[in-house]
Amino acid sequence: MSEAAPCIWVDADACPGAIKEVLFRAAQRRHLHTRLVANHTMRVPRSPFIRLIQVPSGFDAADDYIAEQVSPGDLVITADVPLADRIVAAGATGLNPRGTLYTRETVREHLNRRDFMEEMRSAGLASGGPSALDKRQVQAFANALDRFLATAAL
Repeated sequence: MSEAAPCIWVDADACPGAIKEVLFRAAQRRHLHTRLVANHTMRVPRSPFIRLIQVPSGFDAADDYIAEQVSPGDLVITADVPLADRIVAAGATGLNPRGTLYTRETVREHLNRRDFMEEMRSAGLASGGPSALDKRQVQAFANALDRFLATAAL
């Protein structure tokens, strides 16, 4: 995490509640500055470590805010692969709610897969998106978060 202000950023508009709960517990337990960025208000625990940042509504407003504020070493929680690409370019790491890390080595592959699936859906050859988050995936997220935090030497 960055030395000046270690931070976990959360693309909170679409972040599942179960994932937010894992993050809230980690923020409290490890004293991690956690910033949820959304274009609508939401409930967050009262904590010196957790803050909601409400941005104006608009296409990619939360993504743009996170990309502008993130520092090298920070962690960004997002399922948005183009945002993950932006934050990785800024020296941060991404983690999606299903427990997959986005790093310099992996983000391009994820972006290519996302673009391919978008083309397939546009052509009517595929439909829908990912399945609903289940308990196994929440646990995979929690494990990936713990591994990241252990290697970040906080």
